[in-house]
Amino acid sequence: MTTTTTAQDVAAITSVLNELVTAWGRHDAEAYGELFTEDATYTTYIGTLYQGRRDIADSHRALWATFIKGTKLADEVLDIRFPGPDTAVVNGRGDTYKNKRPHKLTKVQTYTLVRQDDGKWRIAAFHNTKHRPLMESISYRFAPDSVPAAEK
Repeated sequence: MTTTTTAQDVAAITSVLNELVTAWGRHDAEAYGELFTEDATYTTYIGTLYQGRRDIADSHRALWATFIKGTKLADEVLDIRFPGPDTAVVNGRGDTYKNKRPHKLTKVQTYTLVRQDDGKWRIAAFHNTKHRPLMESISYRFAPDSVPAAEK
């Protein structure tokens, strides 16, 4: 097993996220689920927590047949960091859409990926939250020290 992170690791992580978008676009629950570890956790922006690859695949199969039928996934990676040689944390933005990809992505997302024994990177945890720019603006106005360093 590799003990240092490389450009190949960054490419592999990016590839997993691209495969996620592709599987979503095909509404392929099995391919989508295969990108997660067996014991992965998946938290939606409405607060639903799915546990395990099977739960993630089955729930998406049902969601693609109903609430998010016909949608595509937009994803934008903002940062990839490696707290260890076999762990990556990805912060990004994302959104679902039907026709034209939105210019502003309204979800803030965190993926934790792990390199498994077979050498493949898989998603061990995913957390999605809705970006609320108005609430954020109010917060920044009344508590200016709460503005993240990257936005100062």
